[in-house]
Amino acid sequence: MSEFRIERDTMGDVKVPAHGYWGASTQRAVENFPISGKTFPPRFIRALALIKGAAAEVNHEQGRLDAKRAKLIAKAAKRVASGEFDEHFPIDVFQTGSGTSTNTNANEVISNVANLDAGSELAAKSPVHPNDHVNMGQSSNDVIPTTIHVAALEGVVHDLLPALEQLHASLAAKAKEFAKAVKTGRTHLMDATPVTLGQEFGGYARQIELGIARVKAAAPRLGELALGGTAVGTGLDTLKTFSPAVIKKVGAATKLDLKEARNHFEAQGAQDATVEMSGALKTVAVSLVKICNDLRWMNSGPKGGLGEIRLPDLQPGSSIMPGKVNPVIPEATIQVAAQVIGNDAAITFAGATGSFELNVALPVIAINLIESVELLANASRTLATKCIDGIEANIEDMRAVVERGEIISTGLKPLLGYEKVAEIVKQARKSGKTIREVVLDMGLLSEIELDKALDVEWLTKGGLPES
Repeated sequence: MSEFRIERDTMGDVKVPAHGYWGASTQRAVENFPISGKTFPPRFIRALALIKGAAAEVNHEQGRLDAKRAKLIAKAAKRVASGEFDEHFPIDVFQTGSGTSTNTNANEVISNVANLDAGSELAAKSPVHPNDHVNMGQSSNDVIPTTIHVAALEGVVHDLLPALEQLHASLAAKAKEFAKAVKTGRTHLMDATPVTLGQEFGGYARQIELGIARVKAAAPRLGELALGGTAVGTGLDTLKTFSPAVIKKVGAATKLDLKEARNHFEAQGAQDATVEMSGALKTVAVSLVKICNDLRWMNSGPKGGLGEIRLPDLQPGSSIMPGKVNPVIPEATIQVAAQVIGNDAAITFAGATGSFELNVALPVIAINLIESVELLANASRTLATKCIDGIEANIEDMRAVVERGEIISTGLKPLLGYEKVAEIVKQARKSGKTIREVVLDMGLLSEIELDKALDVEWLTKGGLPES
């Protein structure tokens, strides 16, 4: 049996691997773009197949496609959407900027699956033709932008947002658990007035809460789809009712709030919605870096660092130092954030490459946006379950550091003035005594007055001391 079959397209004969469900046009793209070895992710292929299947059903409902072909295409597209044929999408993501090669790839695979189901052969193009039937009423120029939006939004709604909600809940629970755990505040990495560990975790929880709000705010624009604009946005070669009917079916299949773009020239000539969503994802990534760096600092030690909290021990941290354990989950999360921030730079540049009626960097937008969504979802979930939920606090040690520290003297300033307190701090530093001991030695305040002024719980609540 031959390893190849000969297929023909408008440019001539092409040798296609005998096992492949793709055709001549796809094979040309495989040969023309040997660049990265990276192909479109399953989430993208799923969304593309859902669109093709819904299009076939609508074309039949609108009298453009007979029932037999529509049924064959819908069934084949459903199988493709399930991931059964992911290996038959071999084209490198770095390809023609419209993603035409991958749209053609989908047409050919769905056509071949449908024809085999009908008792025909690979490459028969009968009874289902990849262009005339699978691609009916569509263009790569509206289908690929639509696929990007659907794939990314499905990841955002069904994966990322639940993961961020889980992370927010974990941080909020720790904020409550550590509400009375007093510790040294820090600005410029230097001692500052006391805070509670709960206040710090409350800040982290609010960061994630705001990140969720930012992502949700960008979602409606991602839900506007270019489908129906066909080649340049005019909707040539399709019915005005085609797009909303297909979008309704895709929305039902994905449980997403989808609608036709208000302006097809904007939807195809620009990719501002993906740039906006990427910006929201980047902000979430920045939040995660701040949170994870704080966790690493607070966990540092356990003897030679801050040692304020204990992260869960997950794995050995060194091949040479027995017993060493590292903050691996925060470190992994920070690396995810680095990738997401880099992806945003690529998406931002790609989003600026719209020329007249088409953005010509759609594939790179697709892979980076989908990757950012999936990475942040997985990292957020892992951070919550393998790190945040298991954090323990060294409460007594943290409090002792506060009470021995110099910055506690800030509580004396309303009573004694800035310069006198500075003198007290210098004396404490020189003598090795505590602030309390120096004040008593100097006869400046009574024990009762000191108890009020240096009450560490009061110092974490702000305001002025009660008289």
